[in-house]
Parts: sequence; C-alpha cells; structure tokens
Amino acid sequence: MGKNKQTGKKPPAGAAGRVSKARNEVRNNPFEVKINKQKFTVLGRKTKHDVGLPGVSRSKAIKKRKDTLLREYQQRGKSNVFSDKRFGEYDTKLTPEEKMMKRFSMERQKVTDKKTMYNLNEEEELTHYGQSLAALEQMNDAVDSDSDTEERGALSAELTAAHFGGGGLLRRKAAAEQQDEEPEKPKTRKELIEEMIAKSKIEKRERQSQKEKALELTEKLDSDWKAIQGLLSHKTPKSEKVEPEKPKPDDYDMMVRQLVFDIKAKPSDKMKSEEEIAKEEQERLQKLEAERLRRMNGENVKSKKKPKHLSADDLMDGFILDKDDRLMLSYKDGKMNLPESEEIELKTGGNDQDAAAVVHEDSNDAEEGSDAGDDEDNADAEGSDEEEESNASDNHSDLDSNGDSEEDEVLAKVTKKSKKTIKKQPKEDSSQLPFTFDVPESYEDFESLLNEKPTEQQVIILERIQKCNHPSLAQGNKAKLEKLFGFLLDYIMKLAAQETPDLRTVDKMIIPLYNLCQMFPDAAADCVREALQDIARIVNEAVESKGRAAYPALHVLLHFKITGMLFPTSDFWHPVVTPAFTVMSQLLTKCPVASLEDVAAGLFLGCVFLEFVSLSKRFIPELINFLLGILHLATPRKASVDYVVVPPFKLHGKSSELLLIDSTEDSASWVKKNLPLTAINGLDTEDKTEINHFKITCISVSLDLIKRCVDNYGTLPSFREIFSPIEKIICEHLPRNMYPEKIQDLCKKILENIEKRSKKPYSPLAFEKQMPVPLKMFIPKVMPVLEFGKKQGCNKVERERKRLIHKHKREFKGAVREIRRDNQFLAREKLSETMQRDAERKRKTKELYNSLAMQEGEWKALKKRKRKGK
Repeated sequence: MGKNKQTGKKPPAGAAGRVSKARNEVRNNPFEVKINKQKFTVLGRKTKHDVGLPGVSRSKAIKKRKDTLLREYQQRGKSNVFSDKRFGEYDTKLTPEEKMMKRFSMERQKVTDKKTMYNLNEEEELTHYGQSLAALEQMNDAVDSDSDTEERGALSAELTAAHFGGGGLLRRKAAAEQQDEEPEKPKTRKELIEEMIAKSKIEKRERQSQKEKALELTEKLDSDWKAIQGLLSHKTPKSEKVEPEKPKPDDYDMMVRQLVFDIKAKPSDKMKSEEEIAKEEQERLQKLEAERLRRMNGENVKSKKKPKHLSADDLMDGFILDKDDRLMLSYKDGKMNLPESEEIELKTGGNDQDAAAVVHEDSNDAEEGSDAGDDEDNADAEGSDEEEESNASDNHSDLDSNGDSEEDEVLAKVTKKSKKTIKKQPKEDSSQLPFTFDVPESYEDFESLLNEKPTEQQVIILERIQKCNHPSLAQGNKAKLEKLFGFLLDYIMKLAAQETPDLRTVDKMIIPLYNLCQMFPDAAADCVREALQDIARIVNEAVESKGRAAYPALHVLLHFKITGMLFPTSDFWHPVVTPAFTVMSQLLTKCPVASLEDVAAGLFLGCVFLEFVSLSKRFIPELINFLLGILHLATPRKASVDYVVVPPFKLHGKSSELLLIDSTEDSASWVKKNLPLTAINGLDTEDKTEINHFKITCISVSLDLIKRCVDNYGTLPSFREIFSPIEKIICEHLPRNMYPEKIQDLCKKILENIEKRSKKPYSPLAFEKQMPVPLKMFIPKVMPVLEFGKKQGCNKVERERKRLIHKHKREFKGAVREIRRDNQFLAREKLSETMQRDAERKRKTKELYNSLAMQEGEWKALKKRKRKGK
C-alpha cells in the first residue's frame, strides 16, 4: 500500500472535507481500484484513465437514476401538471382585447345554450291528434266524455258483472226481487255483452244530440249579441280623447336607434391567384369571340327578354321592342302635355320629313363615331345594341295609320324624335378584331398579324395574345411567349429603322414589351444582351479595321433606351445594364464627332446615361469628356487654350468649329424646343437659318446635361478638378454674347453652381479604421506524418469521415449500454416493490389468523366455563 499523502496535515472542515476524505479512503483501498493496462507504452503520451474507480462510478450512476428515472417511474400515473386552457392564451396573433371579447362571447353562449335547452320553437305549431294546441286551449268545444253524463261512472254493474265474474250475484238478486213473477231463463254472457253495447250506443247518441242542441243555442246567442252590440257601442269624439304624452327618448335610446341604421361590414371576396385570373380572362375572351363569330355569320341570337304586353293586332312575327319609348298622350286645359324639347320642335313648325331627316343624320353621326376604337368592355353589349339600332332605323311603314288627324301627326313626330335619344354603340365592322389569338410561330407571321393595323389595335392584339396564352393555361405557352418577346423587340427596331420612324407606335409597344419582360426576365435578359453584343461586335470590328467607328442609327440607339426601361439601372452590377454601360462608353470614346448627326446621337446617349445614374449617382468620365468636347466645337479656333481636349475630339481639325454660330439674327429668332430624334438619321434641310437653330438647340441640350451633372456630382471630393475645364471654357472661351438670353442665363446658373460647390474645403487624409486584407501567400503543402494507431485516410475529408463514423459507433454503443442499465435498474425496482407488497400481504394475513385464533380460544374458554357451571 502506498503512503497517504494527507498524513501529517489537518483534515478539511465541513462536508467537502468528508467527501474528499471518503474519496481518498476509496483510492487507498486496493479492492476498489481498477488499473487499466496499456498494450504499449508510448513516451510523452498523457493518459487520463490509468486508474479507475468502478464502485464510485456505479454509485454515482445509481444515485443519478434514482433522482431522474425512478421519479419518473413513480409519477407515471399522476397528472399534476397545470395546463392553461383559456382561449387564445398562447395565440400571439390576438390582442388582449380580442381575447377578452372572445372569452366573454363564449361564456354568454354557454349560458344561452343552457337557458334555451328546453325552449320550444315559437314558429312551429304544436298539435295533438291533428288538432292545434292553441285552439284546444280556448275551450270552445264541450268535453266529450262518457263520465260527464253518467252518474254511475264508466264501470257499470253490467260491465262489472260481465268482465269480473259478477253475473251470478246479479242473477240471484234479480231472482229475489222477482219472486212473485215467473222465473225467466238466465241470460248468457254473450247476450249480456250485446245488451250492454246497445245501451251504450243509445246513451252516446243522446249525448251527441244534446251537444248539437247546445252548439245551436250558442251560435244563435252569439248572432243576437252581434246584432245588438252596435247599438250599445258609444264612440267618444276625437276632440274629447286625451292622448297620453309619449316620453321623449333619452340619449341611450337614440344611440341604439342610430346603431340599427349603421352600415354593417360586408364580407370581402376571396383573393384570386394569378392562375385563376388568367383562366377567367381566357374564358371571357373565348366567350366574346364565339359571340362575335355568331354575329358575323348572321346567326340569330334569341333575346332573353319577354314581351311585356301582346296587343290584339300582334302579327306574332317575333318582333319585340326592347324599350317601350312611346309617350302617353294626356291633356290639360284642352292642350296636350309634351316634354319641353317636343314643344319647342312643334312650335318651330317641323313636319314629318324634317324629323325623319334629323333621325337619319343622328344615326350617321353615331355610325361615324363608332369607328373610333374597339374596346373589349363594350363587346358584351354589341348584340343588343345592334337590335336597338335596327329597330330605330326601321320605319315600319306597314304598321303606320292612314288617319290625317292632328293627333296622329303629333304622335308621329314625338315617336320619331324619341328615337334620337336611343343610345347607340359602334356598329360591328367587318375588320373587327377577334378575341382569341395564337402565338405566331415565326417573325413573318407576327409581322403579318400586325401590319396594316392602327396602333391601338396592335396593342390590343398583343394583350389578347398574352391573356389567351398565359403560362398557367397550357404547358408550352411559356416557350411561345418567350419567343414573342424577341419578335416584338425586332418589330420595334423595324419601326424605328424606317425612313420616317413611327415613334408613336414604338412608344405604345413598350408597354406589352415590359409586361413580357416581367413575366420572363431571364429570357428577356438573354434577348437584349444578344442585341447589345451585336452592337459591341460591330463597333469593335470598325475600330480594329479603321481605328474609329461611326455613331449607329436611331433604331440601334433605341436599344439603350429600352434597356433602361426594362431593367433596373441602379444596381452596382447587372447582367444587362452593365454591358449597356460598357457599349455606350465605348461609343462616346471611339466615335469621332464629324457632323451634326453625330452631335445629336452623342447627346441622346448622354441623356440615356444620366437617366441610368439618376439614382446611383455613379460617375461617368466619358460623359463629362463628351460634353466638354461639344462645348469645344462651339468655340472659335485658337492657337492655344488652357484646357485639355481628349480624343475623339481634336484641338484643331476639320470639324473643330462644327457648332460655331456666325449669325446673330438667327440666334435672336431661335425658340427653345426639344431636340428631334429623327435628326440622328440625318437633317432634311439645307437652310442656313434652320441649321443655326439646330446648332443652338444642341448647345442648349449640352448645357442642360452639364447642369444635371453638376447637381449629381456635387458631393464628389474631386468635383473641383472634374468641372474646372468646363468652367474655363464657359467662362472664357464660349461666345455667350451671341446666344439667346435663355442660354446666357443657363450659363450663369452653371457657373454659380460650380463656384458654390467648389468652395467646399478638402478633408484631410486619415488612416483606415480597418487594416487592409493582406494578399494570399503561396503556402507550401504540408503532408501530415502518419502515426501508428490513428485513423488514416487518403485525404483530410476521408479522415474526417472515418473519425465521425468511429465516434458515431462509440456513442451508439454507449447509448445501448445506458439503456440496458436503465432497464436493469427498473427491473430491480419493480422486483423490490413486488417483494414489499408480498411481505405486507403476508403480515396482514398473519395478523388476521392471530386474531381469529384468539377469538376461537376465547369462545372455547367461555363454552367450557358454561359447561362447568351446569
């Protein structure tokens, strides 16, 4: 045994000291210690479990199971958990007021259910043997009972004798009473019953006759009373009656009455999904198309309206007036009552022919106005409106009267005048659009579908194609509509590429194009990106071959405008907008300005650039350089300047004075207007005045763009350096005196803004708050040294997987071992409980036997004493 290290020291005080002392005693006991032997001894390896204490570990486990598992076992049949079952207590969506109101209503409902459990329904009529209980309660009929008229009751002597064995006694009594008479033969049981039945029928008939007599007397008495009741009644006059004063309603009653008339909340309709809306729209368009085809083919549409009246001279030819617009004749002071408009017409002396001409004129006007448009919402009422139109235009000469009286003439005028008030819808034209369309398979089909149709109809066709072929209606509709986006984009480019671009139609087509882009953003992005790639490829080929490129035409530049409308331009990086930025910057830097058309194209790109960066405030150096070059083209040529001109502009050259104005008269007659986009494809005029006006317009647009750039980039730290060349060229070199006053004022505002924003002082340099991320170093690959006894693998992932598998197996074995020990512990506890119950039962049984033995002994002793006493 080893020497105790605690010898010679004072033992620790308290419970902690006792525990440590007991632990030391266990460790010193060789029978309580288990030494874990190692197969191999490794130098420098630290082991944690060289020596184990199985007894201590077992006692700890048992104590832990007694505290946890045993308590659960003992409380297995008990329910001592308080659960809050109040309504909505754990519902976070309800407010405290809503919870209180719901609980209050539920309590009131319980009370109401208890009260109304045995209440009868007042609306139902209760009956008894087919008669109403309400009528029976009035007691009008006499009670029909045999016991009311018979003194002897329902059980007579004969009945008793017949059914209860009293026949013999009655016969003896009758024989005793009739001693003097001759004896009669006794009646049999059958004869007695028949006699009793006959007597009961006679009595019942008598009661019925008495009842009928009583009813006749009662009715006679009622009739006599009604006859004399009128003589006895005395009504007090109304003047003598004193009506009681009605109490005035208080505030509470008035408020209750007002609440009755308050508008109750109506249930809202269910929100429909996108698929349900598309399905309903398709069904509606199909129904309208079927009705249109039926009307176009001349099929009769049966009217659902029934005639209000059939006259005697009706021809029964199916002719029905939808609206009875006839006026009823009435007279006052010997004159007819007519509406004011009719009276005015009659006073003017118009005849039948004039009235007919007016009606014909109005119908022509209505027909002319019907060609203005084709709206979907008016399509449902076209059939009924055509019937009204045909009725209004028909003269019905076979029904006219031949009378020449003045009243007939007036009635004819009034009837014809009333026809003018009939509301007319547009007549169905042969070129009316169908309501359902299929998606074109090729661009040629798409172009033939829209050609030779006005813009409004083209937009309607595109909308109906989208609604009839929604992706939720069929499986292949998505791919078809994705192709439709490309067709529509090509069609817009074709409209813009015409000699006279149809910009109005292009503007209308943007809406269906945007809707398709929202439905299929990925396909739309691919289509627009391909177009931008083609533009960039053409520019790059021109730059590689010639060293410069020309500005593209208007229909090509419209791609950039459409891109900004379809996709977000404020993103830091976007798969479509970012390439558009790159191509536009390349055009501004690689395309030299050699003509006025190039100036217009560059200014158009500048406007698009500023629209793109209006939210993000992103700095575009190519735009600032281009605007500086435009101002340089408007300054007179000098040998040297104090600002730098960056390519594609040149300080001296053929087009260095492209925007220079040489006439003050043209400048004075200039009127500010927007720059026409058609000028990008070429100017149609050679008039010098118009060309000067166009140059001034270009200068005005460039100054407007500069002003917007100053406002956008005013917060940049390098604002002063960016706009100092523009400030110099406006202030010193631009001939502002030759420009109109509006342009001069604009130059002053720009200089004031630049000067005001340039006064801002520079902020001093400061260290960064966070250290910059260091560059990644080329660290050599370190291979781990293989060690014996460890899990090896081909790589780190495989080793980690094997380690986790080993850990899972170990934990699984430990869990199975613990479950097995828990079951053994429970089995021991159950066995101990059973043994305790058996021991208790044996003890109680033994006590019972002892008490019975004592009673038996006492009884025997008592018996023995009694025997001795005798």
